[in-house]
Amino acid sequence: MQKTLVIGASLKPSRYSNIAIKKLTEKSIETEAFGFKEGLLYGVQIKTNFADFQNIHTVTLYLNPKNQEAYYQKIIDLEPKRIIFNPGTENPNFYSLLRENGIEVEVACTLVLLATDQY
Repeated sequence: MQKTLVIGASLKPSRYSNIAIKKLTEKSIETEAFGFKEGLLYGVQIKTNFADFQNIHTVTLYLNPKNQEAYYQKIIDLEPKRIIFNPGTENPNFYSLLRENGIEVEVACTLVLLATDQY
């Protein structure tokens, strides 16, 4: 399985990004994380600098559309194969930019995809 980057990673156990990191690691999917606070979750270091990420296949978003804007170009520059827009992150404006750059857009729930072996 290719490397996944969780954007919007949170140290709070009740946050879906936190649960996603747990589930990704349980399925032995190589996982990296970007958040506003550094920390360690399930063996994954949450980083605060995009320059630390390379060879990302999938980005799974946990930022609302307004907060995504500051990261549009940084995400595109990672050249991932796909971006998963989890519930609450849907952003048609960003979809267009991603598709123009050859990046697949998937509007889905990472947790559901993992639970149903569709990831």
